[in-house]
Amino acid sequence: MTPHRLTKLSLAIGLSIATTSTIASPQAFMSSRSFAMGGTGVAVAHPAAAGATNPAMMAADHHEWSNDFGLILPSINARFADEEETINQIDDIQDTIDRFQELDKTSNPDDARQAAGELRRQLNDFDRDTVRIDGGLGLALAVPSESFAVGFFTNGNVRATVRGEFDEDDEQFLADLETASTVNLIAADLDRDLESRGRILASAVAEVGLSIATSIDLQNESRLQLGISPKYVQLRTFQYTETVSGFEDDEFDSDEYQTDKSGFNLDVGAAYAFGSRNQWNAGIAVKNLIPMELDSAASSPDEEKRTLELDPMVTAGIAHKGDFHVLTAEIDLTEKKAFGYEDDTQWVALGAEFDAFRYAQLRFGVRQNLASNDDNDGIEEDTQFTAGIGLSPFGARLDIGGLISDADLGAAIELGAAF
Repeated sequence: MTPHRLTKLSLAIGLSIATTSTIASPQAFMSSRSFAMGGTGVAVAHPAAAGATNPAMMAADHHEWSNDFGLILPSINARFADEEETINQIDDIQDTIDRFQELDKTSNPDDARQAAGELRRQLNDFDRDTVRIDGGLGLALAVPSESFAVGFFTNGNVRATVRGEFDEDDEQFLADLETASTVNLIAADLDRDLESRGRILASAVAEVGLSIATSIDLQNESRLQLGISPKYVQLRTFQYTETVSGFEDDEFDSDEYQTDKSGFNLDVGAAYAFGSRNQWNAGIAVKNLIPMELDSAASSPDEEKRTLELDPMVTAGIAHKGDFHVLTAEIDLTEKKAFGYEDDTQWVALGAEFDAFRYAQLRFGVRQNLASNDDNDGIEEDTQFTAGIGLSPFGARLDIGGLISDADLGAAIELGAAF
């Protein structure tokens, strides 16, 4: 593979997976259990996951075998969306460029003209096609208690979107090559002459915090839980745009394409347990009470800057639990604005968990994006289906989850302990 084949077209995939300086994303972190239950958690989060979801749940009444200690070490999840098989298009484009460059134009001018026409069609098809990659990592520890619960958490997600942009000048350039003389074919250098571009937009939110919670007994044996999570947050953006021929792989993480900002923030949450044996639980959480924003860098003076906004997010949920099941419904009361080539998001979700005598769990979920629309600037996020299993012998935990939609494939895995 030549250096030019490592073009901007493929750069973004490598960046979003390998660049450690942008391990974060504007999408909220979720545990593997939450991942498998449609992203729910505000009214059902286990103690170790409560700090990043709803801190009040650390003071809730959980199973007797998980009321004393909780640990996540670690939780990992990833999602990949490529509606137009963009990765395959990239490979085909690179193959066509290489074939044109290597042809002997003197003896095979018709083959060179045919390659130019094929490349023109490929680049037209590739224009505005998008790849989106998400990855997340989290660690947490909790000591739950109805009187005074405390926990520690740190997590981050990455969201990177990659898009091809076909330049109008290349349309005419390649069209001319389809009927060009042998002399002009020999003079053409696609690595030098093509102006089509690729663009990476990545956004990051990483956080580390301490959670505190307590509960208050109310009438009729109902109970109110309150929690707060002061935390330190870092925002980061990465924007890189370059022509196919101008991309250099050692510029992926150059400082001139990145911006970052840090500061303190706050999450708060509440939960209300009621009904027979407190089998019902209603929860609400407000994340990022202090608005933060960060402008991206620009690769050139005429490139538009984008703004990453971390606004307060309010989520409410209700759950019913029994000895062998949990059923929950949840809704975002606020909308999250997109940063890159993606949808705005506002989720409504349903989740279920069925327990087999504490040792194994089967989970399902579905969620719908209320903010999704056909006019978004990238890949649409619409209806997502999730499922997963949990194994918890002798206090150790292994949770695995999967996600599928028209555009997305995702998976999550988590190791931990609870007793």
